[in-house]
Amino acid sequence: MKLVVVSAGLSVPSSTRLLADRLAAATARHTSVDVQVVELRDLAVEIAHNFTSGFPGRALSAALDAVTEADGLIVVTPVFSASYSGLFKSFFDVLDQDALTGKPVLIAATGGSARHSLVLEHALRPLFAYLRAVVVPTAVYAASEDWGAEGLAERIDRAAGELGRLMEGLGSRAGAVRRADVAEAADAAEMAGASEMAGASAAVDTDTAAAIAPRALDGAIASADRFTVIPFEQQLAALRP
Repeated sequence: MKLVVVSAGLSVPSSTRLLADRLAAATARHTSVDVQVVELRDLAVEIAHNFTSGFPGRALSAALDAVTEADGLIVVTPVFSASYSGLFKSFFDVLDQDALTGKPVLIAATGGSARHSLVLEHALRPLFAYLRAVVVPTAVYAASEDWGAEGLAERIDRAAGELGRLMEGLGSRAGAVRRADVAEAADAAEMAGASEMAGASAAVDTDTAAAIAPRALDGAIASADRFTVIPFEQQLAALRP
């Protein structure tokens, strides 16, 4: 399965990218995935040009395709003005609105203070719910004081486990649907073959049926002549004492 990590960190090194990498590594421990990282800071100019021209550049187009084709996403943004960054939002604004439908997404954010942790619930979760993604229950926020402190590693592992199980579950369902489609196509082909053979057989028997039909009709008419129709009133009177 393909896991794509979208990191909106702006600095190098970046705590946002560090959290993204830890989440990806934890997910890989829970399930087998091929990880691809999309750094939005490298796409900032192409994202801006896409808004004015309506066409993505080569690098942005490759990133959009990677997100669309992924089996699961990890998205991490720094907090600016109590919400996700403008670059983070802009990337998902240029993404096709149906690209994330039914896709498992783990949301995460970084900030200088724990007071911004609710950004996950009042900003990120509604955004991806609007995009019809399947957001994992556990979201991960890392403030400056969380690095090296107790609790962050456990939250990362719990969220990664939820993402891995969701990816496996949806992947198995998609495989079952594909197998069902193949079986249905095979059944349709078999039925089509049987119908073709039945049509050929019907064509061979047409002359025989044409010869038998008049005699059968004559016999039915003769049989009908042997029955006498009794009015309902007479039948009812016969039943009275």
